[in-house]
Amino acid sequence: MVIDVRCIPPDFHARHKAQERTYFYRLLSGPEPLSTLEKGRAWHIPEELNLSAMQEACKVLVGHHDFSTFRGSGCQAKSPVRTLDELNVSEMAPTPYFPSIAERGRNGFTHDDTQSFHSESNLGFGARRKHRCLVVTARARSFLYHQVRLLVGVLKAVGTGDITIADVERILNARSVNAASPMAF
Repeated sequence: MVIDVRCIPPDFHARHKAQERTYFYRLLSGPEPLSTLEKGRAWHIPEELNLSAMQEACKVLVGHHDFSTFRGSGCQAKSPVRTLDELNVSEMAPTPYFPSIAERGRNGFTHDDTQSFHSESNLGFGARRKHRCLVVTARARSFLYHQVRLLVGVLKAVGTGDITIADVERILNARSVNAASPMAF
């Protein structure tokens, strides 16, 4: 959906002149495989995810840090130091498409909304929920190569209980990509 169109100066470059970038990463957790519509549009996690633990891990990672651990091998950035302005995980109703920021605002879904949509009582008669939908939001002026995918991988590991909040601090401070959990798909 296009909301606005404007003329820009000829020297404008979307990559180099961006004031900030926001990435949304969908995680669908549940034992059933993804539908054809969802394949390639979300990361399927068969295990249950601990939302509150993931939110606590986000607090460790937000801020001005050396993100060497969260830097892909092909990264050409001169410095691994970045300021991560926002990193959070919120639960949303699973839909076959990813709602825009405007749609989420109109429907009352914000990044602070932690209402559980996993409850079967939120569904109509005869319906059942196949997956729990968590959305990771990452916002910064710039990111390192594969930084968001590596961050999401660590958050997933926290959510499944494979690592702890203390491990997240250790991983961040290790400043080695070998310390990070596997990258998100």
